[in-house]
Amino acid sequence: MNTLHRPWFQREGLALLTDFYQLTMMAGHWKEKRTHRELSFEYFFRYLPPDTGYAIAAGIEDFLHYFEHLFFTESDLDYLRSLKIFDEAFLDYLRSFEKKCSIRCVPEGTVVFPFEPVIQVEGPILEAQLLETALLNMVNYQTLIATKASRICLAAEGDPVMEFGLRRAHGPDGGLSASRAAYIGGCNSTSNVLAGQLYGIPIAGTHAHSWVMSFPSELEAFRVFARLYPEGCILLVDTYDPVKSGIPNAIQVFLEMREQGIPIRPAIRLDSGDLAKLSKICYSKMQEAGLDNPLIVASNDLNEDLIADLKRQGARINSWGVGTQLVTAYEAPALPGVYKAVAMKEPEVPWAPVIKTSFNYEKATDPGRKFPVRYFNAEGYILGDMLYSEEEIPLSCGTIEGRSRKHPHLPRRLENTTRMEALLRDVFVEGKRVIPALSTSEIRDYAGKQQKSLAEEYTRLRNPERYPVLLSAAMGDLKHDLLLMH
Repeated sequence: MNTLHRPWFQREGLALLTDFYQLTMMAGHWKEKRTHRELSFEYFFRYLPPDTGYAIAAGIEDFLHYFEHLFFTESDLDYLRSLKIFDEAFLDYLRSFEKKCSIRCVPEGTVVFPFEPVIQVEGPILEAQLLETALLNMVNYQTLIATKASRICLAAEGDPVMEFGLRRAHGPDGGLSASRAAYIGGCNSTSNVLAGQLYGIPIAGTHAHSWVMSFPSELEAFRVFARLYPEGCILLVDTYDPVKSGIPNAIQVFLEMREQGIPIRPAIRLDSGDLAKLSKICYSKMQEAGLDNPLIVASNDLNEDLIADLKRQGARINSWGVGTQLVTAYEAPALPGVYKAVAMKEPEVPWAPVIKTSFNYEKATDPGRKFPVRYFNAEGYILGDMLYSEEEIPLSCGTIEGRSRKHPHLPRRLENTTRMEALLRDVFVEGKRVIPALSTSEIRDYAGKQQKSLAEEYTRLRNPERYPVLLSAAMGDLKHDLLLMH
C-alpha cells in the first residue's frame, strides 16, 4: 500500500499526530539555540459540561503509551522535508530524538475538577511543547466520555449499562476511545469487538431488526436465534408490534426452551415506543407465563436524563443500551482542557513561575510548579483540593486555610478534614517510565472506588454543588503579585 494513503491505524508511529505550529515552534527554538531552556506545563480543564459536578480522568494511559513510544519515522521526515520549511539539520535532530521529559499525573480514573493540574510535563522546551496536541486529543475526549458514562450509570442505579455507540462514533479511533472511556466510567460491556480485543472489555449484543425480517416469521427468527445462542439470547421484540406479536412470540420461545431442558434467562430488548409502558407490559406477561426474573433491555437514543425519568415512571427495565448520546457526549461534545506553561528554567537557575493573564479573568493561569493535595472527611468523602507550591509542607488535617483561585487575595478554607493524599504521582522521570501501566479493568475498578468518595451533592444530575479547588496562601500571594505586575 502507498504509504501516503495508509490509514492511521497502520502507521508505525504517531509523532505527526500534532498541530503544524508545534513543529514550527520546535524548529524555531532549535534554530535560536534555545534547546537548553526547560518548561513546566500543566494540563487542566476550565469547566465541566452543564449540570455536571465532577469528571473522571481518562485517556491518560493512552497518552503515556504514546509518549513512551514517541519517535519520528523516515517517512515522517520525508514528509516534513517535502514541505520545504525545515532545515535538514533540524530533521537530523528529529531523527535522533531522545525523550527527556518528566511526567506526573493523577492515576487514570481519578475524580478531577476544573483548574487543577491533572498532568504535569516538565523538560526541554522543544519536547514539552511537542506533547501538547496529542495529550489534549487523547485526554480531553476520553475524560468527557468517561464522565458521561459515569452519569449514565448513576442514573441506571446499578443496572448494567452496555455501550454500543460504535456506528455513531467519530471515526474508528473515536469508537475505540469511546468504548474504552465508557468502560472506565462504569459501563459493563461494549458492542465494539475490537475494543473488546484490545482492552479486555466484555462484549455483548442482541440482534438487528434485519435478522427478524430475513425469516418467514418473527417466531421462527426468535426460535433460531435462541437455539444458536441460548446463553446470551436477548430477543428484539419491536420489529413489528411488540404487544401483539413480539412479546408473545418471545415468551413462547422461552417456554419452549424451558420445556426442552435448555437453561435460558428470559431476555428481551425494546428499541422504540413508550419504553416505560412496554416494559411493564412485558414484565407482567412474563410473570403470568411463569418466567421469573426477566431481563428487559432498553435502547433508543437514551441518556442519563431519559434513564432517570424512566426510573421515576416505574419502568421495569433492568438493563440499558446507550450509544449516540454517550459516545458523542451529545449535550456538550468537547471538554475545554488546556496545556499551559506555569514555570520556566534555565541551566543552573531555579524554576521561575510564569503566568498567562487575560482580559477574561477566568482564563488567568495559576503560576508556578504545584503540589496538589486532596482532603477527606471522617466518612471518607472528599472535601476539597488545595494547590500548594512544591516547597510547602501541606497541612494534614483540621481546618485548612487557603485562597480563592479567582480572587487570590480572598481567604477560603476547608473544614473538618481528617486526612489528605497527594493527587499526582511520578510516571516518567527524564524520559524513563518508573511505574508500570495498568490494565483497563484495573483503571475501571479504581474509577469506581473514586466515585464512591463523592458526596451526593456532587453527583446530582441537576444543579450539583461546585467542588472547591483552592490555592494555598503562598500560591495565592504569588498569583496576586504576578497579576498586579501585568
